[in-house]
Amino acid sequence: MSKRLDNKIAIVTGAGCIGPGWGNGRAVAVRFAQEGAKVYAVDRSLDAMRETIERIRAEGGEVTGVECDVTNSDAVARMVVACVQQYGRVDILVNNVGGSAAGGPVTLDEDKWDAQIALNLKSVYLTCKHVLPVMEAQRGGAIVNTASTSGIRWTGAAQVAYAASKAGVIQLSRVVAVEYADRGIRVNTVVPGQLHTPMVEARLAGQRAGGDVDALLAQRLARIPLGFMGDGRDTANAAVYLASDEARFVTGTEIVVDGGMTARCG
Repeated sequence: MSKRLDNKIAIVTGAGCIGPGWGNGRAVAVRFAQEGAKVYAVDRSLDAMRETIERIRAEGGEVTGVECDVTNSDAVARMVVACVQQYGRVDILVNNVGGSAAGGPVTLDEDKWDAQIALNLKSVYLTCKHVLPVMEAQRGGAIVNTASTSGIRWTGAAQVAYAASKAGVIQLSRVVAVEYADRGIRVNTVVPGQLHTPMVEARLAGQRAGGDVDALLAQRLARIPLGFMGDGRDTANAAVYLASDEARFVTGTEIVVDGGMTARCG
């Protein structure tokens, strides 16, 4: 590896995974470590991060696993303080926590709407709220937020809260990017499309295909012009670029990682 993130301190939220394979968070944490970053891996479940941590350490990388509910401001504040106490700074923040719930405004329960907004959008607000003062004091840093093509297009299912919250992540990133540009802080968004991550088998098939994983995979594949589905490593590679000094002149924008899906008309 080229060590594009050598000795950078990177907080990666949602670094666990719901099953074996390459979810976005696991892939980001592993790729960042491969590129030389010291990874402060955050998830609400330490068990979910076990494989992530083992993979990083097996390759000689440095990782600290921390349990934290990133929808809770006090918990996020404590997590950021602990990272600074351990490493002295925060160079990179990757916001990767998220999940979808099916339903439009009539069928989606109000409590599920609130939970989706908290998980997908408030979590980004809270981590930025507590990390930005650290980066400002350092006069520099990079934030990479994970959105979804559901935040910019209809992607095959009514999931209004997920779509709205992921659209919010994109605009939050743009606003923060402009506000903090003169302090040397860059903020960008990765917009993954319909990847084959462990979430497909664990959750999405039950929501959208009656539990038929093969049927759901076929539906998703049919939307992708490149003719194959990526996985979390494709999200991670985009995040590595945006977090690295190679992207020094890139802020307030998005990289769409979807195999051409959103470029296709119809």
